Amino acid sequence: MKSVVVTGVSSGIGRQIARDLIAQGYRVFGSVRKAADGEDVAAELGAQFTPLIFDVTDRAAVDAAAAQVDAELKGEKLAGLVNNAGIAVIGPIQNLSPEQFQTQFDVNLMGVFHATQAFLDLLGADTSRTGEAGKIINISSISGAIGMPFMGAYNMSKFGLEGFSEALRRELIMFGIDVVVVAPGPVKTPIWEKFDNAALIKSLGNSAFAKPLARMLGFSQAMEESGYEPDVISHRVLDILRSHKPKTHYTHDAQWMQNGLLARLPKRMADKMIAKQMGLIKK
Repeated sequence: MKSVVVTGVSSGIGRQIARDLIAQGYRVFGSVRKAADGEDVAAELGAQFTPLIFDVTDRAAVDAAAAQVDAELKGEKLAGLVNNAGIAVIGPIQNLSPEQFQTQFDVNLMGVFHATQAFLDLLGADTSRTGEAGKIINISSISGAIGMPFMGAYNMSKFGLEGFSEALRRELIMFGIDVVVVAPGPVKTPIWEKFDNAALIKSLGNSAFAKPLARMLGFSQAMEESGYEPDVISHRVLDILRSHKPKTHYTHDAQWMQNGLLARLPKRMADKMIAKQMGLIKK
């Protein structure tokens, strides 16, 4: 039975990935931050699921989880590592604290770095292990290609993840370990439910950004409601794991036509279009 590590499986895309992998016969080691969440996922997914209790920002805990998986694999290679855990820090760059920016970076970038380093030997960097080399699948976002107002911290983390993934893929060719990016657009997940929109807007007081931020949050919620179901992403992950020659990058965006056009426009033209839409300048 092939084994895969998936980070951030308590809900949303990560949980759906774990669910679908197990349905297709994989063993899944899934990370959660709380033991209670691990018990909840295990109760649903059964004996093929093993919870790993760690926060991706805690390197010692990540290393301990890798040792736990190593003991279970008994010398076999890990078939895959899906770096899914992530958060979104929202707000005008002018108003975000250094601590908020650091948290965004620590989870979305350093978390991927920690998990990748910890599990590399199990994926095949240790060539004494048996079986085929595994794959690393990094869950990015269209926010790694298009910068948007009030998403600066999140954009920073996802643009960084794209560069990290490309460099890593080229380094790991020598071990046969592939690195693939999956970049979703809006997906129907709880990520936006974690925001207290009213409190976020109120925190800006009389700032000129208050009304544009409110508009942006409204747009984001509407796009989520019309976005993909998480299983679209989980099916892509499964296809990548099964493929001998997957593409290096997959984008899944329900607003692909709008965002594709936006990405190809001259930057100054795109700036004005976005600013008008968000109410940052008069139409």
